[in-house]
Amino acid sequence: MIFYDPIYPVQDFMKRVLTATVLILAVFALIFFGQLWMITLFSAIVAELAAYEYLKLASVGAEAHGAKLRIPIWWMTLGTALAFVVTLPNVPVESQLPVLSGLTLILFAWNGFRAPLIQVLPDTAQGLFGLIYIAYPLTLVPLLWKQEDGPALVLFLMVCVWAGDIAALYIGRAFGKRKLAPRLSPGKTWAGSIASIVGSVIAASIVIAIADTLTAHGNTLLHISEPLWQSLLLAAILNIAAQLGDLLESAIKRGAGVKDSGTMLPGHGGILDRIDALLLAAPVLWYVLLLKDYFGLGRF
Repeated sequence: MIFYDPIYPVQDFMKRVLTATVLILAVFALIFFGQLWMITLFSAIVAELAAYEYLKLASVGAEAHGAKLRIPIWWMTLGTALAFVVTLPNVPVESQLPVLSGLTLILFAWNGFRAPLIQVLPDTAQGLFGLIYIAYPLTLVPLLWKQEDGPALVLFLMVCVWAGDIAALYIGRAFGKRKLAPRLSPGKTWAGSIASIVGSVIAASIVIAIADTLTAHGNTLLHISEPLWQSLLLAAILNIAAQLGDLLESAIKRGAGVKDSGTMLPGHGGILDRIDALLLAAPVLWYVLLLKDYFGLGRF
């Protein structure tokens, strides 16, 4: 969301443009020129910052209901880091569930001896949800990147999320009347939602056209082998998942009574505000790839 909007002052608009430009360039540089450890480290840092914002949101929400959240920041930091460690190439995949179970039991014991009994279960559940909601979806980014044609996969994912976000904002604001989910996000409309899907499909078509052109000239960096209709259908599916992710994060913020998850990104709010769509779109892409392999529908 980087285009001019008269609702925002010029100074805020310039902050949004600068922040978005830096982030997009960083992501593109990592996708095309980075190494696996760089992408893993970058994803882990983003996850740690988003997890910190999640803790603040959960704490504000608890205080609004007269309670105090007892999820220690050291536990969330450790859990988020371990979520990435157990996805490293030399770590057995069988270790993921025991690590998650161990982290849950540690938090359960911590709360059991420190929190009021009525808060033991809610606080433990909220901590576990934070890991599943933020850390594990972001571990899929490096896992997707190291797949065959991984850079094309990650670029396709990012472009579908970004294009849909931009289309929803400006088309929805200009033409939207009927609210999509007013209880969760009063600003979102059906017109914006439909425009978001169309925007993602158009952006995916552009990526595919560029990939085909590069492949025809012997450059396979963005090679996409699946049929066009599958790619466009995938773009629509990812967009729907991204919109749902955005709405679900809005539910968390509205429950806490705040507008943004934080202020880390000038002009854009918090880290969690910028990755909420990705947190659902990335797992959906991973599941689609698994289904394609299972049914022999070919690779991306």
